[in-house]
Amino acid sequence: MKVLFVTPECAPMVKTGGLGDVSAALPRALAALGHDVALLMPAYGDMVISGQIVGLFAVAPHGAWPAAQLLKLRQEDGFILYLLSCPQLYARAGTPYGASNGQDHDDNALRFGLLSRVAAMMGTQATPCGWQADIVHANDWPTGLAPFYLAQARSAAGAAPVARSLITVHNLAFQGIFPMHACDVLDIPTEDRGMEGVEFWGGISMLKAGLNFADAITTVSPTYAREIQGAELGFGLDGVLRGRASVLRGILNGIDTVVWNPADDPLIAAPYSVDSPSGKALNKTALRQRCGLDAAENRMLFGLVGRLTHQKGVDLVAQGAERLVEQGAQLVVLGNGDAAMQARFTDLSARYPEHISVTLGFDESLAHQIEAGADCFLMPSRFEPCGLNQMYSQIYGTPPIVTHTGGLADSVVDADSPQPGGTGFVMQAPTQEMFDHAVQRALAAWKSPVAWESLQRAGMRQTFGWDASAMAYSDLYGELLAN
Repeated sequence: MKVLFVTPECAPMVKTGGLGDVSAALPRALAALGHDVALLMPAYGDMVISGQIVGLFAVAPHGAWPAAQLLKLRQEDGFILYLLSCPQLYARAGTPYGASNGQDHDDNALRFGLLSRVAAMMGTQATPCGWQADIVHANDWPTGLAPFYLAQARSAAGAAPVARSLITVHNLAFQGIFPMHACDVLDIPTEDRGMEGVEFWGGISMLKAGLNFADAITTVSPTYAREIQGAELGFGLDGVLRGRASVLRGILNGIDTVVWNPADDPLIAAPYSVDSPSGKALNKTALRQRCGLDAAENRMLFGLVGRLTHQKGVDLVAQGAERLVEQGAQLVVLGNGDAAMQARFTDLSARYPEHISVTLGFDESLAHQIEAGADCFLMPSRFEPCGLNQMYSQIYGTPPIVTHTGGLADSVVDADSPQPGGTGFVMQAPTQEMFDHAVQRALAAWKSPVAWESLQRAGMRQTFGWDASAMAYSDLYGELLAN
């Protein structure tokens, strides 16, 4: 099948979260199954790209959209990347979505409307590059209008072939909401501006457009697919999702086991594996030295990598950090997020410099070193569509503390579960009491070398690669074309 994977970000070129990692790995896993896969994303101004340009195609101006170009690049591994070049819309500093000061670009509707429109064109005979997709796989709100434009094309195409569409929700909390007048520049006709179309609380939601018009909807874990059909985690779209439950399914993300593999990770101090685990201790020593922590005695070391936000439950970590130190443990934190939360962790580090290390921002090498050097990973998210760090942690022999939600519930087995093969510590709810209790359980298990080694080995034997996920998507694509 010819599959177009359209995304606003892809690692290592552009990454703000898990979507960047997924976009780098899933299309290649699908290509490994024999599909003709291409990836489409904007050509942002500060991107570092590689590969050979093998095609350059014009995209004519249309309505409010300026002229653009499609650059076709062949990567070293043969993978095809299409970059949508439109300097007027994409050549800016900051993130894909906003300026360096954190403010969203005020023309994001136009910017990502163009990405969606070109993706849809590549699924029709009007494709600007001569290659027409059978499946257009959209991801999150910036590509949410692609299924809508494909539905429009299908209703007007007669017998001409038009690609089937699928949208994956990586985080329902982000919905691409804009004023209703954005419909005028996005080519959304009056009849589609109501509740059954794109309307959302008087404005429009690009994500809702995708949910209403896609031929299939997926989320990044089975549990999250169920959770978002309820009011608590549905963010106002739970009714839409319940109405489309027959085409909604959850497929657990995988991880890149080439990049994340403790046996062959160039970013960590020493390699190790489930069969040769001695290097784990060397990584702990190196991490403590890098972070300036007291290494005079062996203390349990907790690690946290991620966004410092309420969603991630890091306030529970901050609240429990002093008790953690009082019990003889240490903490390493890497991340950024809310200013108040950043200040809270920075203050903790200043008060306990020998036992708490905080690095604001993101550092890929330090992220790997925390996964390899920490004894236990903290991820008490209030909701988590899938999550990747809990998977990294397990295969790095770093049992995680997680909440029973989304992909965390689908990928971590509690140490005290009647189900054999516990790999971590699962909190039933994101409360301070349950977090503190999970820390106590982890401390107790760590003090028992036999129990701790059993947890580590069970986690390191997990298979979180992309093979199973890619096969599930491949089967879904086949169903869409068959129908």
